[in-house]
Amino acid sequence: MAANKLSTTAVRAGINTDEHYGAVIPAIHLSSTYALKGFNEKRQFDYSRTGNPTRATFASAVAELEQGAVGIVTSTGMSAVHLLCQLLSTEDTVVIPHDCYGGSYRLFTHLAKRGQFKLIVVDQNDPQALADALAHQPKLVLIETPSNPLLRIVDIAAVTKASQEAGALVAVDNTFLSPILQQPLLLGADIVFHSTTKFINGHSDVVGGVLVTKEQALGEELAWWANCIGITGSAFDSYLALRGLKTLPVRMKQHQQNAEAVAQFLRAHPAIDAVYYPGFVDHPNHEVAKKQQADFGSMMSFEVKGGIDAVKKLFDHLSLFTLAQSLGGVESLISHPSTMTHAGMELSAQIEAGITQSLVRISVGIEDIDDILVDLEQGLVASQQS
Repeated sequence: MAANKLSTTAVRAGINTDEHYGAVIPAIHLSSTYALKGFNEKRQFDYSRTGNPTRATFASAVAELEQGAVGIVTSTGMSAVHLLCQLLSTEDTVVIPHDCYGGSYRLFTHLAKRGQFKLIVVDQNDPQALADALAHQPKLVLIETPSNPLLRIVDIAAVTKASQEAGALVAVDNTFLSPILQQPLLLGADIVFHSTTKFINGHSDVVGGVLVTKEQALGEELAWWANCIGITGSAFDSYLALRGLKTLPVRMKQHQQNAEAVAQFLRAHPAIDAVYYPGFVDHPNHEVAKKQQADFGSMMSFEVKGGIDAVKKLFDHLSLFTLAQSLGGVESLISHPSTMTHAGMELSAQIEAGITQSLVRISVGIEDIDDILVDLEQGLVASQQS
């Protein structure tokens, strides 16, 4: 039988697997522990921190979508990032992008200050800077593409090849696109991870993460550590995320359709200085994005004329967009990266990454596009009034 398309795989995850009652939808198993068959005779599951049927179904579904060997569901997206750190010793070097998510930057920089590993922060689109970093023979290279919040694109295949030749494992944050739009393992990466809080769940009612490895042995090592340090996800959160996963393909289509219209609207608006969206043909990495992505996603950021005062006025005059952390839900969200998602970065690091006080990031939802544009118009007009 031929392999299913991604949308079919997402919809069919766990369907018709109930061997007891024939339930079409997989059950949620809330039990914290499981009875042994007898003395020293464990069943498939014995304790839910170690393994849970609902969590295992969700993990397998994401692993299949990413075409990996092992999926590990974690309590948060940052738990998945922290899990990567269990592969490192004090003498190992890690390379991270200079413009990565603020939470990832905070974790790696603070653990490095405590001496848990050595850290190099680099612009991965600068060939010489990347080559200099790889000359240190790092153990792990972290890639985030598209980047948060400036939507820069990194050539996954090229950076992965160079990193692996230097002896590094490569882990890619795929949160912004989901496996529907990008599959880093097929581009050579060793590990892909997501904050499932975002597009995979898609309804802003779950906090979680997932990590998928290309190779079985690496997945088993990380699964051991996830159990050891106690960061595995709950059954209920896994159940909700699995339910959200089933509508991921159709949600992404509507997200993208709306995002394309919003990007064109923003680019033409007199209140905007710049729009960062890889779907534009003049985006510096547009061709790379076309090569490694199925589409351009629904995240973008823009610079508002008038600086921080104009940003505040914009936020005050929106009624549909919600000023809040996070992204990837069915509802449209707006945020100020400097004081919200990237507040964990020093101001100097923000400036180095290109994050200004006038920068605004939006997650375009699946509401009616006319309503979205009307809301942005009223907010942007107000932002320019004295």
